[in-house]
Amino acid sequence: MKHIFSGKRVLLCVGGGIAAYKTAEVVRRLGACGADVQVAMTPAACEFITPLTLQTLSHHRVAVDLFSSTDEATIGHISIAESADVVLVAPATADLIARMAHGLANDIVTTALLATRAPVVVAPAMNSHMLAHPATVRNLEILTGFGHRLVASDSGELACGYEGPGRLPDPDALLAEVAAALCAKDLGGVRVLVSAGPTREALDPVRYLSNRSSGRMGYAVAAAAWRRGAEVTLVSGPTALARPRGVTCVDVNSAAEMKEALESRTGASEIVVMVAAVADYRPTARASSKIKKSAGAGLTLVLEENDDILAALAKIAGPRVVVGFAAETDDVVRHARDKMVRKGLDLIVANDVTKPGAGFDTETNAAVLLGADGNQEETGLITKDELADRILDRAIALRGRS
Repeated sequence: MKHIFSGKRVLLCVGGGIAAYKTAEVVRRLGACGADVQVAMTPAACEFITPLTLQTLSHHRVAVDLFSSTDEATIGHISIAESADVVLVAPATADLIARMAHGLANDIVTTALLATRAPVVVAPAMNSHMLAHPATVRNLEILTGFGHRLVASDSGELACGYEGPGRLPDPDALLAEVAAALCAKDLGGVRVLVSAGPTREALDPVRYLSNRSSGRMGYAVAAAAWRRGAEVTLVSGPTALARPRGVTCVDVNSAAEMKEALESRTGASEIVVMVAAVADYRPTARASSKIKKSAGAGLTLVLEENDDILAALAKIAGPRVVVGFAAETDDVVRHARDKMVRKGLDLIVANDVTKPGAGFDTETNAAVLLGADGNQEETGLITKDELADRILDRAIALRGRS
């Protein structure tokens, strides 16, 4: 998500709860993504983590004292509020939420929050009973009415000894929510269907045929669509990746399972992005028990073709944009363009998987975007997150012409 955070000013407002210790990693991760992080802390927050820790990680003096002549001269509650591109309140304690909801301005954090016009992301963290109290529920509803983005608390073991909701989500989730707050909602309400990962075709209960797809590209597309406001369904073959935040996930194994899952959902989708590396062939028969090795004997596998899922999806009636992928090893553009025409696609994303940094299981890719409208774009080597947004930009443009 570096292309989203690069050059952005993030104001992190830290409330006084035990979860404040987690903000050190949040600051570090935001900085690693290229964000310029300014931290403001309530007096109570300083009891749980020192300003020096967050100052060291953010490379900025931490705003703590509303009445400090030094802070007001060098930072100022108005200046940190006005310079922010986005504000993250984490942890947002019951007390801090109540003061935010009722417009109090009795410390540097609440004063800055009243002054900012940037989008505000609020991550509540507290005891389960406090979170469920009608006053907290009502205060959170008020913040929603202000247009603040609320991050649902995680459930689990709490510092107070209770088990239940109230945990501050991990840094990955918080960064995803802040990134979403920074993104334009140009896919608001649009239903996007994405496939990702490999498929597995079973030979016997132990072995299967598959490919080297990691699923990273498809997961990046699903995450990017969610950040931009879409209702996203991700149909995924087996991967080791964490599920993208906010996305409905459907797990499949074989090409037949993926075909069924995609065909049943394509009719309701307005953009379909087929990133999955679906096996072209499957064994004609699956052994019911493990195939044993026979000394000196070879093994012959008889394969049959799987159905062409992408071509079938492109033929399903309805106004939608269908995007395909072509992982090639030679004559990339010609093969990709031929595939686009044969399968009736609106856009195809082609890449040479033999190039360094553009193959399987990498965080980067170098692609050529070929449109049925004749447009061709070479991206150069970029992150898969950035490529995902480039693909969605093209899909939105094509959708506007249909």
